[in-house]
Amino acid sequence: MDIKDDTVTKHEQLVQYIESLKVGTKISVRGLAKELGVSEGTAYRAVKEAESLGIVVTKERIGTVRVERKPRNISEQLTFSDVVNIVEAHVLGGSAGLEKSLHKYVIGAMKVEAMVQYIDAGSLMIVGNREDAHVLALKQGAGVLITGGFGTSREVKQLADSLGLPVMSSRHDTFTVASMINRAIFDRLIKKKIMLVEDIAGDKSRIQPLKNSATALEMREIAKQTGEQRFPVTDEWNRVIGIVGAKDAAVLADHQPIEKAITRNPITATLKTSLASAAQIMMWEGIDFLPIVDRNRKLVATVTRKEVLSALRNARNQPQTGETFDQLIWNGFAEERDEQGRLLFHGIITPQMATDLGTISQGVMTTVMSQAAFKAAKDLTGGDYVLDQVSTFFIRPVQIEDPIIIYPRLLEMSRRTCKMEVEMVHESSLVVKSVMTLQAIDQG
Repeated sequence: MDIKDDTVTKHEQLVQYIESLKVGTKISVRGLAKELGVSEGTAYRAVKEAESLGIVVTKERIGTVRVERKPRNISEQLTFSDVVNIVEAHVLGGSAGLEKSLHKYVIGAMKVEAMVQYIDAGSLMIVGNREDAHVLALKQGAGVLITGGFGTSREVKQLADSLGLPVMSSRHDTFTVASMINRAIFDRLIKKKIMLVEDIAGDKSRIQPLKNSATALEMREIAKQTGEQRFPVTDEWNRVIGIVGAKDAAVLADHQPIEKAITRNPITATLKTSLASAAQIMMWEGIDFLPIVDRNRKLVATVTRKEVLSALRNARNQPQTGETFDQLIWNGFAEERDEQGRLLFHGIITPQMATDLGTISQGVMTTVMSQAAFKAAKDLTGGDYVLDQVSTFFIRPVQIEDPIIIYPRLLEMSRRTCKMEVEMVHESSLVVKSVMTLQAIDQG
């Protein structure tokens, strides 16, 4: 393959070439460089780019292989291959089954006869150097993770190969690997909940970019065909240089180029930008159209504010799973209402919230206060908010096991912002006071 297209960089053509390869094809940096006539450094960067795109993976003892790109959030389940990476294991046998999913893990801390009722197909047995347990798990259709860095017999490895079920070994102890896998499951659930621009970007074919040299007539014809009113403007290399709208070009004659009506250096986002961030950007900047670009600022998609807000509303209706630090900190607080029906929150300062001096961490305190403000604002408007500005006054120290009450009170509200006063009280004494300005992310 010769690289001749001057409008596409060598790096991009290498990535396109890798994407064109058949799934299962092995790829080497040296072979890629030789075949396409580029330096090994260029080939290496292209392979790493392809790896980040999810179209190649590097497997132990196999090398780099072209794989099918998996749709984001296609499954909440881990694969055995994921487990290998999570617990830093090496595969002893049954590598053909690494891409199989597991739906639960079982710790083999019992007699073999008692294990049977807990092991079924698709599970993972976590156990030490007990070959009888290894054999039992494989025959039940489960993978095996051996802890403590131990190995297993040749017979077990052969059985794993014949059944296509992986047997892995990790240097970590049983408690550690179980904790690592559990954390990975929660992380996946959290990632599944957080929607990105790529989840709504859709098909590239619906993008209607205009070149800088296009005329006002061409733009109006495309607007009539598509019903769109705003368009990204790109240069000859498909890099975004501006945006133009029907209102911007209304003063132009049909034969005039749109160049005079372009808004240059527009705000853009990437496919990995979260929808909440995209909504926040569009709201703060007062825009309703966002070009989506790659790392080279080349256009890959467009999204509108209406699409982003609609997806965010739908996401809030989905079950909330997984726990972030904010959620873990807030879990110990209960909600009540005073005589006027206003929200207040009460809880106890736990050891995990404290500094090494025994008083509450200022970061944790700010998190608790802002969470109370968010919930109070949502109770008033039904919308979601992000923190814009905060002024906090720490009046008295709060220590471990102190019971506290948080009183959020509305000071001022507009269509896009909400100003709250939040007080934290311990035994009827004010200990912290914050004034926060919150920004709405879902107001049209």
